[in-house]
Amino acid sequence: MIITVTEEHISDLMILIKSLWPTAKETVYTKKINLSNEQLFLYYSKGQAMGFAQVSLRNDYVEGTASSPVGYLEGIYVLPNMRRKNIAFELLQACEHWAIGNGCSEFASDCTLDNQLSENFHLASGFEEVGQIRHFKKSLTQS
Repeated sequence: MIITVTEEHISDLMILIKSLWPTAKETVYTKKINLSNEQLFLYYSKGQAMGFAQVSLRNDYVEGTASSPVGYLEGIYVLPNMRRKNIAFELLQACEHWAIGNGCSEFASDCTLDNQLSENFHLASGFEEVGQIRHFKKSLTQS
């Protein structure tokens, strides 16, 4: 069963989110619950949260797209022992339906270059790769 996250589900959500993003803050996700341009979904089975997905509407440029807004899969995670049971695919479908309901005709996502599991999921779910990006940074000192 897939549900839209409300405040009563935040503790279940955070257990899963911290498995994916260990430094994530509960206060940030509590605020996201009430945003109109984001949605969080949880997948429950037998009363336990098994996976989550986070989707947003992006109005800025999204690599490889030609419309705005674009539905954007910000994150998706399924407990390791529950993978390969179509849970991620069902969560993705919930995100896509939400994006369509919010006026999107395109849907996008990303993953790091070294995340083969995520790449495999995206390709198996009908995404096509439209580019690769590397990010750079440097520290600045005042002179």
